[in-house]
Amino acid sequence: MEQYESVREEVAKLCADFPGPYWQAKDKARAYPSEFVAALGEAGYLAALIPETYGGAGLPLSGAAAILEEIQRQGCNGGAVHAQMYVMGTLLRHGSDEQKARYLPRIATGELRLQAFGVTEPTSGTDTLSLKTTARRDGDDYVVSGQKLWTSRAEHSDLMILLARTTPREEAASRTEGLSVFLVDMKEALAAGTLSIRPIDTMMNHATTEIFYDEMRVPAANLIGDEGKGFRYILSGMNAERLLIAAECIGDAKWFIDKASSYAKERVLFGRPIGQNQGVQFPIARAYAQMRAAELLVRDGIAKYEAGENAGAEANMAKMLAAEASWAAGEACIQTFGGFGFAAEYDIERKFRETRLYQVAPISTNMILSYIAEHVLGMPRSY
Repeated sequence: MEQYESVREEVAKLCADFPGPYWQAKDKARAYPSEFVAALGEAGYLAALIPETYGGAGLPLSGAAAILEEIQRQGCNGGAVHAQMYVMGTLLRHGSDEQKARYLPRIATGELRLQAFGVTEPTSGTDTLSLKTTARRDGDDYVVSGQKLWTSRAEHSDLMILLARTTPREEAASRTEGLSVFLVDMKEALAAGTLSIRPIDTMMNHATTEIFYDEMRVPAANLIGDEGKGFRYILSGMNAERLLIAAECIGDAKWFIDKASSYAKERVLFGRPIGQNQGVQFPIARAYAQMRAAELLVRDGIAKYEAGENAGAEANMAKMLAAEASWAAGEACIQTFGGFGFAAEYDIERKFRETRLYQVAPISTNMILSYIAEHVLGMPRSY
């Protein structure tokens, strides 16, 4: 699988313009890194997966993974932009030719941002089939009412991919039918007063929100694919999402390991580098081994995905193991730095908080273990 070394080099150069103090200031102010996102957009990285026909780079998933991994490895935060990578797949795979022609060129140039993904709700969490947001047909529109939670970057996005119920659950042909996907013009809905956004203050600066839909009108022309088939459209993009998040975690792990091993060689106490002590060496070395194992599984999953095979098991396991590897590397890094690891100026505590998210989102470790138990090992369904 191609490693995109030239792409990584260019991403690293771009990230050099956004060093630690930039991210520390954004973190302290709980502000969105607009300048960083704009720079990535101008360089064409946010259009990586958009076909060249529509003005994008036309890269495969491995190219997007390389970009996101390198962003994290350089100490930046890809969480501000990664949704535009993985949400894009729903429109690319299931959108109509008219929808693609209307939106993709403007997304590619940066005129529009597709950063918001409205799926999770307060009462259903990862039980997506129990969501309560509804969309009823009314002439040439659908009218949407309900609430979404953990819709990140909603305040900084023009468009949203929204999953809503179009057929009552008790009337649906099966438990996975009756959900539909829409492409929502958020600016238009905000102006109409039918969509409202409430920011959620979280442990990390993730620009996440709660969204309320009050009889919001969405043109029927913005229905993606067939009505009632939305759940399978969303599922088809989840493997890509998990593999890209896993690549970010690999980047985080490499950042922590580089930081820890460098400091261990430079920091002298009791007349010798602390890295000479096995008690310091071993956690860093173990974290490196964990990272390398997870990295190989990420590559395997991406290779399967790009070959058109079912990469469900690999994507889930890669995301779980990469998230655990980045957390282990973060633990080793903080322990190596001691008290300095908690000082904001070193960026470790910021990255430590940011990478912890990925054992919970976009899907929790327990849900992944349930998937492996059922779909790989053939055990009875547990939920």
